[in-house]
Amino acid sequence: MIVPPNGHTAFIGEPSKPVEWLSYLYGKMPGPGSPMLVYGNYYEGEQQKLAFAQPRYKTAFHDVFAQWRDNFCGMIIDSANERMNVDSFRLPDHEGSDKDVREFWQRNSMDAFSSSVHLDAMVAGTSYVLVWADAEGRPTITPYSGEQMVVQYKTGSLTEIQAAALFIQDAWGRQISTLWTEKYVYEVSAGTTDWENGTVQKNPLGVVPVVPFHNRARLGRPAVSDLHNVIPIQDAINKTVTDALTASETAAFPQRWVTGLEIVEDEHGNPVEPFSVAADKLLQAESDLVKFGSFEAADLKNYVTLVSMLVQHMASLSRLPLHYFLVNGGASPSGESLISAEAGLVAKVKERMLHFGESWERVVRLCFAVLGDSRRNAYTMETMWRDPEYRTEAQHVDALLKLAQLDVPREFLWSSAGFSAAQISAFRKMRVEDAKAAAEIQKLGPQPQTAGPAVTGDVKPKPPQGNSGNANRKIYEPSH
Repeated sequence: MIVPPNGHTAFIGEPSKPVEWLSYLYGKMPGPGSPMLVYGNYYEGEQQKLAFAQPRYKTAFHDVFAQWRDNFCGMIIDSANERMNVDSFRLPDHEGSDKDVREFWQRNSMDAFSSSVHLDAMVAGTSYVLVWADAEGRPTITPYSGEQMVVQYKTGSLTEIQAAALFIQDAWGRQISTLWTEKYVYEVSAGTTDWENGTVQKNPLGVVPVVPFHNRARLGRPAVSDLHNVIPIQDAINKTVTDALTASETAAFPQRWVTGLEIVEDEHGNPVEPFSVAADKLLQAESDLVKFGSFEAADLKNYVTLVSMLVQHMASLSRLPLHYFLVNGGASPSGESLISAEAGLVAKVKERMLHFGESWERVVRLCFAVLGDSRRNAYTMETMWRDPEYRTEAQHVDALLKLAQLDVPREFLWSSAGFSAAQISAFRKMRVEDAKAAAEIQKLGPQPQTAGPAVTGDVKPKPPQGNSGNANRKIYEPSH
């Protein structure tokens, strides 16, 4: 955890100096026990195991269930995140820009890190991406979690950032703090013990090069984690399952009883256990008055019923299909029933893609700004996502063939089929090579015959053949 230098507290008022900005923004960072950290723990399975238990129960069983977990929170996040994959970016007013954007994306390994950005945003509520230049002046894209970075928007704006700060530690535990404004960059290097000893340099971009990724952001409200509403239900599931495990230990095995048997005591007056009970032991007594019996074992189905009800509530709040939770025996729907069951999840993913796509477009425009390219103002850009809906290959291809009959462009069909931008680029080259090969093959085949020379001069036409040959010959042959 980053600790501010001695004497620095959260700044109150509108900051004007770099140190004031760092103090102010540090006051907005999540502290110990903040909801952002709690959400991260629940995603990882570090949860309250006995949230609704009585104190005596916690004392007795805390150590027993310390390592136990039945974590649904991770699945709720991952099931949506695994369907969000950025495919490419389309710049309608700038032909040929796809190649440049793909170079930004691939060089910064964003096929992998973009998933981490989405994951952190859905878990914590917000994640960030910093765009800057490397030593050679090429754009770099660096993701950060909401535990490391914070921003301040301009008054009245939902998109324009006034300042951003990064608070991290290096591998040796030394603190590094960096502040960005539209005019300057203020950096407190590793090992510096006071924020006033930072260095200032001009911001060549003229904008704050940080892009937030907000999850479920409401107007005038902070972003919300996808785990916000399901954590109480997860706690209830944990408590119910621990109760079931406890009951299986103490009451699930049938307890035996005996009456009419004289109780034998030891020399200290303590009762002596009359039988050594085991699977291969027989209980017997000499007196006819002795009777044996057993109590019914505890029925654990009630716990199963309660957990199933809680799971259904969790599925409803998280908009996950019930078959993800293996409800109803784990039977998975198919065909139209599968599409209907996953409609809520697909709609949720598309809503996230809408907001995250706007952020990725700002990231790409910042990359062009680093290069001094006019495409930094390419506001017609669109983020192209892979289809989040799972369908059989036969259904998908059949739908694409029907679109092809409507004269939908081939490259759009390739993209809809799930091929990446790199694959589509390779397809273009393959088609050019195929056309060249077809032209060469055609040269080696038989050539079409041309028409004979036209009849000119004194060449006499031949008379038509038939039974009336003599009469026709008189017409075509000149008289002597």
